[in-house]
Amino acid sequence: MTSRALIPVAEGVDDLQTVTLIDVLRRAEIEVVVASVEGRRMLTCARGTRLTADGMLVDLLAQPFDLIVLPGGVVGCEHLAAHQPLMQMIKEQARAGRFYAAIAQAPVLVLQASGVLKGRRMTCSESVSDQLVGCNYVDQPVVVDGNCITAQGSAAALNFALALVEQLCGKARRNALQARL
Repeated sequence: MTSRALIPVAEGVDDLQTVTLIDVLRRAEIEVVVASVEGRRMLTCARGTRLTADGMLVDLLAQPFDLIVLPGGVVGCEHLAAHQPLMQMIKEQARAGRFYAAIAQAPVLVLQASGVLKGRRMTCSESVSDQLVGCNYVDQPVVVDGNCITAQGSAAALNFALALVEQLCGKARRNALQARL
């Protein structure tokens, strides 16, 4: 059975993190759905990369995903956090015990705002770590706490994506993929 991953995107998401997540998860043969929260498919990332989403998040609200993973980028995260249907999806994902993940600013600006970090071990970009409340910050590039996976930033993007592959598909697939990169 193929795992399904949702990557919600918005204007201003981080270029490198977003593309790395899409690329690595697809190389692992995970079905990746890139969904815009903006009301249009064509978006511009934080550093000017143009990105075309597969579809609109509002059309996917009733679909289950094995993983919801959020790229960073302050402006993009603000747009993601303002999208109430996405925030509800994240809460339901956590409640159902399915994987949810975020990198850089997204753990604080989106996951914390949705209430799914309470009591969790997690990490994020140092630039927003002072805004954390009610969770346990760990100064490591990638932190896995049950079904919650977080990462510090772009320098950790590849290891973060590989950790997601490991959680969804096992260590053997991660190792095989990592050897090909």
